[in-house]
Amino acid sequence: MEPTTEIRRLYDVMPASGRMMTKIASKPEQAKVIEATFPLPWSQERPITINFDLWRRLTKPQRDLILLRAVSWLTGVKWFRPDIYQGVAVAGLLGAIVESVQADLVGIVVASGLTGMAVTRIWRQNRSSESELNADEAAIKIALRRGYSETEAAQHLVSAIEAVAKIEGRSSLNFTELVRSQNLRAIAGLSNVGVPQSYKKSN
Repeated sequence: MEPTTEIRRLYDVMPASGRMMTKIASKPEQAKVIEATFPLPWSQERPITINFDLWRRLTKPQRDLILLRAVSWLTGVKWFRPDIYQGVAVAGLLGAIVESVQADLVGIVVASGLTGMAVTRIWRQNRSSESELNADEAAIKIALRRGYSETEAAQHLVSAIEAVAKIEGRSSLNFTELVRSQNLRAIAGLSNVGVPQSYKKSN
């Protein structure tokens, strides 16, 4: 598989928002098949790195779905959206600046603590079970516009999760992958049991 040709193909599979925000790069030395690093607030680009020696061992539909899933997760990470935690983070940061100017040590500590707590909460929201399941379902919706049916897309994605674990030499799926797989099996009609609602709510 020629990485440049495959990267061009993958960009065509992506939605427009993914092409604008993400950048695919070849990284043959990485142990993972595909990796999307959690984006920091100041990141201009959201990189996706692929080990193409491992990537070629997936089927084309598996590659499509796992790429769409990575793009959906990256574009779904929102550091700046109007909610209580973003408000607290901004207020805390502004407070820390004001207190620094006034040289109020206690005020600086309190304002910095508020900012830290709010940022931690935002981080957890974006790494929650809900965000992981949302990324899978968003990838399936994009796949519908690429000629896949919902059932096919869910089947390809769940098989990709299992295939990636084998390729990477892991004997079993981790907890998050198990939850995702069960949800995808329910979407694909392979299981009558979905995941509990508690996993679909931010924790």
